[in-house]
Amino acid sequence: MVRFIKNETVLFISMILTIVSMFIIKPDKLYSDYIDLKTIFTLFSLMTVMEGFKKTGVFSKISRALINKAKNMTSIMLILVYLCFFFSMFITNDVALITFVPLSITILNMTDKSIKNKLLVSMVTIQTISANLGSMLLPTGNPQNLYLYGISGMKLNDFILLLLPFSLIAFVIITIWSILKCRKISLSSDIYIPENKEKLDIKSVLMYFILFLICILSVSGISNYIIVTAIVLVVILIFDRKILKTVDYSLLLTFVCFFIFIGNMGRIDTINNLLRSVTDGNEFITSIIASQAVSNVPCAILLSGFTDNYKDLIIGTDIGGLGTLIASMASLISFKYICKESPELKKRYFIYFTISNFILLGFYIVMYFVVN
Repeated sequence: MVRFIKNETVLFISMILTIVSMFIIKPDKLYSDYIDLKTIFTLFSLMTVMEGFKKTGVFSKISRALINKAKNMTSIMLILVYLCFFFSMFITNDVALITFVPLSITILNMTDKSIKNKLLVSMVTIQTISANLGSMLLPTGNPQNLYLYGISGMKLNDFILLLLPFSLIAFVIITIWSILKCRKISLSSDIYIPENKEKLDIKSVLMYFILFLICILSVSGISNYIIVTAIVLVVILIFDRKILKTVDYSLLLTFVCFFIFIGNMGRIDTINNLLRSVTDGNEFITSIIASQAVSNVPCAILLSGFTDNYKDLIIGTDIGGLGTLIASMASLISFKYICKESPELKKRYFIYFTISNFILLGFYIVMYFVVN
């Protein structure tokens, strides 16, 4: 039980809140209206396809090929940061970090120890921020975007245009930051990452790419999400059923629990009026503050029940992923890698990560109010 609470803290909290709310509002027919099935089904489809992509090793091969063409530490740093930034838009921020942070650690282990000590903390911090900020540009980048995009009824181009200024600024910041961190570091020799000897299964890569495109049709509202999920499930069951064991079902269950909790809270007039009054007109700041404590995914689900100003909620929860280590749960992935690789650096990483995130968070808050 202790391990479950430690590993699945957000899920545990959501379950407790749901159970308490069910004692207040007894289960009835209205419960069936609480859960946004489109979000659950679409998220399941995307996560399943991304797990398949990871298994093929295609992301690793692409990144290794790029690294082997790099001429200096600055170009290596930029490649690793850009990989997180751009891939997170399509494969989600957590998958990007799971894929590319270990590669960064492998590369730094091939350099002088002094270079690793100078760059490990800053490199992983910038990669984490790149994944969290890069993922905000598209609905497929993170769970809260997918959910808010679905319930908002926005067109895809409107969604992209809403977040494009923030993404462009993020790209400029991580580029300058990476260059400055590496400007005085020179490699004593070229770095070469040996290619994985296992041949890439082109058929599997093509299959998952097609499935990903089919999922995009669902996200865009072109195809019915039930049909898309059925197609993904049938194909996976036939060709790669083991992938189903690796899907993050705890995230899906967390969504379900929060849907029920929010549905019940909406039926309690006192709480409904209180949350609505706090959120109404303050969606941007409220979502940022709430994200620092409960992370941006449950924050998006919670606040969406008490406002229809989805644009500010989308911006707020995306930017709200900056700040504390739990503001975006994907950030914990990088922290765990640091703890495993260099336990002596975890305090230094925590301090550097937190300060960097809050500086950026402050910058984006100012930017939001200037633009608006």
